[in-house]
Amino acid sequence: MAIDVKATRSELLKLKKQYKLAKNGYSLLKKKRDGLIMEFFKILENAKGQKSQMSELYAVAQEKMKTTEMHDGGIAIKTAALYLKEIPLEIETKNLMGVKVPKITKQGEICKSIYERGYSLVEGSARLDSASRQYECLLEKIIESAEIETTLRKLLIEIEKTKRRVNALEFILLPRLEQNISKIRLSLEEQERENVFRLKMIKKG
Repeated sequence: MAIDVKATRSELLKLKKQYKLAKNGYSLLKKKRDGLIMEFFKILENAKGQKSQMSELYAVAQEKMKTTEMHDGGIAIKTAALYLKEIPLEIETKNLMGVKVPKITKQGEICKSIYERGYSLVEGSARLDSASRQYECLLEKIIESAEIETTLRKLLIEIEKTKRRVNALEFILLPRLEQNISKIRLSLEEQERENVFRLKMIKKG
């Protein structure tokens, strides 16, 4: 519903400028929304592959760990675990179509050789080494997946926010401005007709 507006030419010019600005904003937001959606689905496709790989790596790692525990015992596994060190990660942010998303950088290799794990060849076994490597590869995928999933979540929030703005412009602001512009034009035309009629009456008089 149109709000009460002053039926003047200056008001009409002001509303026309507002309408043009809103129209441009609407066009830009639509492009942003469409771009974000395309980016979201592109990353989502990659995320599906990551999830599948993680499931496979986890299944293999579990199986290898069970075999190691059966042959070498739980103490050998716990001893090897004592040599584990924290993995230094650097978490930064990058700009993706105006959205700040995480960028996780590993400081060093996660998948190591048997000589880099800390325990000696005497303390470990080929089975333990194979299981350790499998879990390291799994951890690497988990870190990559964490970056992807957080990016998807942030993109989805921005898409919803942009969609709400597009809808507000398309269904509320732009129709309201159009209605008010039309209302002022009709009023000015009516005033013009009245003035012409008045001038004719004056001339006749």
